[in-house]
Amino acid sequence: MTDIPAFLSTAPRPLFGFFPVALVFIAVELLYMRLAHHADEQDGRETVASIGVAVGDLASRILTGGLVAIPMLFFYRHRLFDIPLDTAWSWIALFLGVEFFYYWFHRASHRVRWFWATHAVHHSATHFNLSAAIRLGWTGVISGAFLFFLPLALIGFHPAAIGLTLGLGLVYQFFLHTAVPVRLGPLEWVLNTPAHHRVHHASNETCLDKNYGSVLIVFDRLFGSFAAEPAGEALKFGLKGREPSTSPLHIALSEWGYLWRDFRNAPNLSRKIRVLFGTP
Repeated sequence: MTDIPAFLSTAPRPLFGFFPVALVFIAVELLYMRLAHHADEQDGRETVASIGVAVGDLASRILTGGLVAIPMLFFYRHRLFDIPLDTAWSWIALFLGVEFFYYWFHRASHRVRWFWATHAVHHSATHFNLSAAIRLGWTGVISGAFLFFLPLALIGFHPAAIGLTLGLGLVYQFFLHTAVPVRLGPLEWVLNTPAHHRVHHASNETCLDKNYGSVLIVFDRLFGSFAAEPAGEALKFGLKGREPSTSPLHIALSEWGYLWRDFRNAPNLSRKIRVLFGTP
C-alpha cells in the first residue's frame, strides 16, 4: 500500500492550494461588478455563506478523502494495462477519459436523487458569480461519486494522476462561474465556457439538466444535453421549490433531510427505492 501517501498528497493539492486564490478572485470580481454598476449580480450574505460551505467542503475532503484511495488503488492493482504517464499522448488520453466519465458523473448528479442530494448544494446560490463556484457538497465521497472514475484506474491510469486531473478541472470550472459576460468565439463549440455554464446553473425550464461538461462541451453536443442561452429570456438561479438559505449547514445538508423525509414516508419498498434513485 505504498501508493496511498502519494495519492493523498497529490490529488487534493489543486483544490486546497487554490482556495485562497479563489477568495482573491471573488473579491476582485465583487469590486469590478460594483464599479461597473452591476451590484445586483452579487449578494454579500450569500457570498459569506458560500465561503462557509467551501470551508466545510475542504474539511470533509480531509476527513473522508482517504476512503477514495482504497477502491482506487484496488482497481489500479488489478489494472488491465500499464500506462506510463511519460508522454503527452498518455496525458491527453487521461484528460479525455476524465472528461468522459465526469460528464456521466455530472449527468447522474442531476438525474439520480441520491447524487443530487450532494450536488444540489452547488446549485443553491441565487446569484451566478465566482462565489457560487466554491459551493460544493460535503458528502460526495460518502455518496460514492468516486465510483464513476474507478474504470480509469482499472484501465491503468494511476489514481494520483486521475485525482490531479480532476482537481485541475475543478480549478478551470471555478472561472466558468464569473458574472462578467465573457464570450470565447469559436472555442464555444469545443470548450465549456461561462456562457454555457450560466445555462447549466439556470433554473429556467429550457435550461434544466443541460451542459454537464467540465472543461469540454463536446460530450454534451454528442449526447444531446447541450443548450445555448435562451434568447430574450432572463436567467433565474437557485433551486426550484426550495427557499434559499444563508446557513452553510442548511445549504450543505438540507437536501439529505428532504430525501430522508420522502424515503421514510414512502409506502413500500419499490417507492423507497424510487425516492433514492429516481429523478430529483
